[in-house]
Amino acid sequence: MEEKIKLLANTIVVYSLKLKSGEKVLIKVDTLEPRDLVSALIHEISRVGAIPTVEIVDPILQAKMRGKMTEAWLPFLKKKEEFIVNMYDAFISIRYRINDYEEKNTSSMMLRMLGDALYQADDIRINHKKWVLLNYPSILDSYKAKMTIEEFREYALSVMTVDYQQMYQQMLPLKRRMEQADQVRIVSPGTDLTFSIKGMPAIPCCGDKNIPDGEIYTAPIKHSVNGTITYNTPSPYRGNIFHHVSLTFQDGKIIKATCDEDDEVLNAIFDTDEGARYIGEFSFGFNPQILNPMGDILYDEKILGSIHFTPGRCYKDCDNQNRSSIHWDMVLIQRSEYGGGEIYFDQELIRKDGKFIPEDLQPLNGKMV
Repeated sequence: MEEKIKLLANTIVVYSLKLKSGEKVLIKVDTLEPRDLVSALIHEISRVGAIPTVEIVDPILQAKMRGKMTEAWLPFLKKKEEFIVNMYDAFISIRYRINDYEEKNTSSMMLRMLGDALYQADDIRINHKKWVLLNYPSILDSYKAKMTIEEFREYALSVMTVDYQQMYQQMLPLKRRMEQADQVRIVSPGTDLTFSIKGMPAIPCCGDKNIPDGEIYTAPIKHSVNGTITYNTPSPYRGNIFHHVSLTFQDGKIIKATCDEDDEVLNAIFDTDEGARYIGEFSFGFNPQILNPMGDILYDEKILGSIHFTPGRCYKDCDNQNRSSIHWDMVLIQRSEYGGGEIYFDQELIRKDGKFIPEDLQPLNGKMV
């Protein structure tokens, strides 16, 4: 495990961030549990001549503070975050999950207002700075993955340190196909969805932002989405978890949203702003070692044989003009044991039951080969 921690730290510093001498790095970490990784990161960052600093956040206290937040706080928080993002060259965020429901009672209106206030700072961090986000293996994560603590720790570190350079080369044929495609059709149980990706770029994700990684995303033409999609993995969002979310679209807009839980709570999220009812991202997931959902989107969106279809804000490097304070990745697994399904590009079958069909895409099938 110690060697894998060192390998992960080296991957983040050398491969993901490509840090240079003199660059300033903020490591933001939940709790003291990831101290071994933080220590390894400090060593690697210093070794290349960059400057590390560490901020430790207690998630429980953070949630309590947000619960007390009022509109009067927002100008100060906005100024603080903009100062931070302009001070640093790179950001490493290490989450340590202790309770998915900690922010369940935080005002959704205040969270929306906070998102609006921090939009500019987030834009600078995401689109103009170097950053990495990862989850340090926690007891809660091992429980959700139905593994012992030691099993999950070994699994998580293996998943996070796959060969991302090899994965990038395997993605290139899919990138070319996506950028040449116009019409996409997705068919699965409870799903029959069509949309266009004509002229949109396809962005490979191979460990340079999220860890673990293994996806390639684009965005649908904003008003082109029609039909229904039903997700078959849990969809967590700000202290709530929704199951079997089903979204129906007309000319790009979500006109109906249902789930196993409270449809009113679900629809309130999509009523956050105008862009929340439109899609900002369509992505294939194919990390060869992530096979089953665990209710953590950083893992679940990379599941082999999955897609995610994301209501809310698009990314600037794949801009379909949808603006929103939310970006909610929701996952559909199409491997046969999860009900199967097909994806077509311009009526050509690209993937069936989670397996890519064209020969040039088959290296992305991983353990399904």
